[in-house]
Amino acid sequence: MTEERKKSAIERIGEFERFGSVFGLERISALLAKLGDPQKDLGVIHVAGTNGKGSVCRYMYEGLQANGYKVGLYTSPFIERFEERIEFDHRLISEKDLEKYTDRVIAAAQELIAEGSESPTEFEIVTAIALCYFKDQNADFVILEVGLGGRGDSTNVIERPLISIITSIGYDHMDRLGNTLAEIACEKAGIIKSGVPVVMNVEEREAAVVIAREAYKNGCVLHDVSKTKWYKTEDVGYGSCFNTFIEGTDYSDVEISMAGEHQIENAVTALTAIEILRKAGIISVERTRLYEGLKKAVQKGRFEVIGADEKFVLDGAHNPDGMEALVGTVDDIYYGSRVLVVMGVLVDKAVGQIVELAQHMADEFIITEPDNPRKMPADELAAMLTSKGKECIVCPVPADAVKKAKEMADDYDVVICAGSLYLIGEIRKLLREGSIDE
Repeated sequence: MTEERKKSAIERIGEFERFGSVFGLERISALLAKLGDPQKDLGVIHVAGTNGKGSVCRYMYEGLQANGYKVGLYTSPFIERFEERIEFDHRLISEKDLEKYTDRVIAAAQELIAEGSESPTEFEIVTAIALCYFKDQNADFVILEVGLGGRGDSTNVIERPLISIITSIGYDHMDRLGNTLAEIACEKAGIIKSGVPVVMNVEEREAAVVIAREAYKNGCVLHDVSKTKWYKTEDVGYGSCFNTFIEGTDYSDVEISMAGEHQIENAVTALTAIEILRKAGIISVERTRLYEGLKKAVQKGRFEVIGADEKFVLDGAHNPDGMEALVGTVDDIYYGSRVLVVMGVLVDKAVGQIVELAQHMADEFIITEPDNPRKMPADELAAMLTSKGKECIVCPVPADAVKKAKEMADDYDVVICAGSLYLIGEIRKLLREGSIDE
């Protein structure tokens, strides 16, 4: 398949972007009905949350696959390639299959439009492609990461998942989800379904109360991971080894490869869901294989160390909670080191809070801009950091920022690239295609 042919599928999907991001299940339900309702034949693990949901998905994906299950993984956004959003059995959807399922789904969408129905959105088209693909692959399980919110997200078309997971509640997408943690939690809690077990790791009481109330109303058993004790025994590389008890089962000497104590929290959340499914007889897991899977789990652009000399670290810390986790991890691993930060954010994020946290990482910053219409101008972000006594070099074009960071890298122990995932994807590609040792 030629590159031109591959692009045609992605471009045709992109044509639906003009319909925006609109909450509601009417369009996706009608689209999937046209396609034979593939979602009804899938064993779905549904994961929502402000931060951590991608990592929890990855831990579960690797843990289940290590035990011989055929697992589909649907996530967003992608870091470098569109195909990253749809993964099965350690393989991204192929160009040929992406073309095949795009043809099928868009044909169904056009039928709906011709009948006078409202057009599906871009995210709904991609969700339908993933569900059709996973069904045809005969997936044992499908892990669905919520795109935005929960209640009106297209992934919420799943009527009865095997388990519902809410990883965290924080301030993000307030223009769509609400201005308080309780309002945001209400949207996330929309994935809770009658009688389906719920796993949550939400420490903020006003948000946790909303989720607990929704679980009770739906007759669900609620498992609160925030009350689970764990103990880090040692640092292993950039990861950790820890002990914990989950649902009465001893999980000792668990090793993970993702950095930061928040990743231990994410691993415990994933293990809790796995333990619930195991005790329900839905899965059978062998401890050694499960541990191997958890250790294998890594996320692109989440404290990802890149380069032979481990000089660059990429982290999509694009909201206050994400930045707080990054700052804590940098302090744990690089305390006393010389740190340079390359940073760019979107203007519709809580930029003031992000800057307030980011300033603690370093004294020198290279400020750039994500390739996105919602980018914050580099000079404005630099002015905010300069007002806090930081030295800033403004390089609006990411390629120029990476070039400058390479030139300066020898004077620092580590270069942290942080902010929008759109920016992280671009920087990752630039670093992989070039030599960071220049």
